[in-house]
Amino acid sequence: MYWKLLCSLALFICLGLGGSSYISVEDVYLAANSPDKTKIVSRLILGKSSNPEDIYDNVWMLIEEDFFDDTFNGQDWKRWRHKYDGKLASMEDAHKAVETMLASLGDRYTRFLDREAFTEEKSQIKAELCGIGVQIGVNKEKKIMVIRPIDGTPASRAGVMPGDLINKIDGKATEGFTVDDAAKLIRGPVDSKVKLTILRGSKKLAINITRGRIPLRSVQTVEMIQPEVGYIRLSSFISRNTDTEMVEAVKKLTGAKAMILDLRDNPGGLLNQAIKVSNLFLDKGYIVSTVDRDGYKTSVRVKGEPICRLPMAVLINKGSASASEITSGALKDNDRAILVGETTFGKGLVQGINRLDDGSGVNITIARYLTPSDTDINRKGISPDVLVKVSSKDFDNGKGPWWLDDKDSGSERKPSDMKDAQLKKAVELLRGKVAAKKGSIAMK
Repeated sequence: MYWKLLCSLALFICLGLGGSSYISVEDVYLAANSPDKTKIVSRLILGKSSNPEDIYDNVWMLIEEDFFDDTFNGQDWKRWRHKYDGKLASMEDAHKAVETMLASLGDRYTRFLDREAFTEEKSQIKAELCGIGVQIGVNKEKKIMVIRPIDGTPASRAGVMPGDLINKIDGKATEGFTVDDAAKLIRGPVDSKVKLTILRGSKKLAINITRGRIPLRSVQTVEMIQPEVGYIRLSSFISRNTDTEMVEAVKKLTGAKAMILDLRDNPGGLLNQAIKVSNLFLDKGYIVSTVDRDGYKTSVRVKGEPICRLPMAVLINKGSASASEITSGALKDNDRAILVGETTFGKGLVQGINRLDDGSGVNITIARYLTPSDTDINRKGISPDVLVKVSSKDFDNGKGPWWLDDKDSGSERKPSDMKDAQLKKAVELLRGKVAAKKGSIAMK
C-alpha cells in the first residue's frame, strides 16, 4: 500500500521512544498536487499475499513503475524479477533479497524497512510514540546519555535528569550501544515497565519507569529572546501536526516585531507539511515544484493567506535537509526571509512510502524537487544569505547551536543567552530591520 510522500527518512530516535499510524493517501497526494491518482489506486490493491516470493515481486513492480531513475542505475531492471525464484523459503529470505535488489539502484533513500522500522516511521508521522519520553544521545566517551526528559512524560515524573548516563537497561549493560540500540530496549507497550540504571555524577541510581504514550512535538522551543524578537525552533516536519504547532507557536509571540525560524539540524519530514508551513508566511508565488522520472513538473502555488508578516530570519546549517530545505528555499526565493548560517545538506529528492503485506515497508525515491527559482539543490544545498560558520573551537566555546552545548556537564543553555553565534547574528540583522521600519508590524 502506498502511504505518503516523504522528503526525509530520518529516524528521529532523539525525539522520543515508541510506536503508531498514518494520514490518508488522499491528503498526501493532494498536498503533492499530482495529476495522476491511478498509481495510488494500484497501491491499494497491490498484493494480497504474505508469500515471500510475492513480497519480493511486489517490491520489484513498485520500483519498475515509479523509481525516479528510469535507467535503474544503468542496469537491466528485468534481470532482478526472477532472480530468486524458488529460493525464498522465508520472509527473512525475501527481505534480504529485497535489500540486495534495492542496493543495486545506488540510491540511499530507496530502502527496505522491517516491521519494527516501518512501525517506527508510522508512529513519528502520527506524532505519538510509546515509551518513557526522553531524548538520548551518545557523549564524547560514547556512553548513552540523557539529553533531556520531555516535560510531563514518565521519564520526567520518575526524576530522570539531563546529563544522566544510562548504564543499564533492564539489567543489560549499554557499553558500546548506539542510540538506536538503547531506544529499542527502552521502547515497549503502554503500561509495561522498564528499569534504568543511571549514573549521576558519583551516584548510581535504579529508576523504574512505567511506559506511556508520548506526544511528539515538532516545535521544540518558542519564546521571546529579545524585547522585539520572537524565536521558534522547528526540529522536524515528520509529524502531521507540524503546521498546527507552528500556528500555535506564532500566536505566542505577543509583541514581536520580528521573528526567527530555526531550522538548523532539522532533517526534514513530510512534503505536505513543508508546503503548509511555508504557506503560513507567504503572500504569493510558488513554494516548490516536483519533477517525476518522465520530466513531468508539478508546481505548488502559495495560497496567499499568511498568518505572519513580520520581518523574518531563518537559521540553517548542514543538518537542515529535505523538507526544511523546501521551506527555507521557498522563503528565500520569494524574498520573504533572510537565511543565516551555513549551506544546507542538499537532499532534493522525494520518497513514496509503501506498506508491504507482511507489515514491513519500502521507501522509494519517486521524484526530485526544485525551489521556486527552479533550483535543483540535490547534493548542493541552499546557501545562506549571510554566512556564519561555526568551527569546532566555537562549539567548545559555547558558540554553536544553543541546544547542543554543555550536554556533558548537564548544564542548561537557552537561546536568549546570545552565545549562539548564528542566532546572535540573526537577531542583529532583524533588529536593524525593525529599526528601519520604525514601529510594530502587525501579525494576523
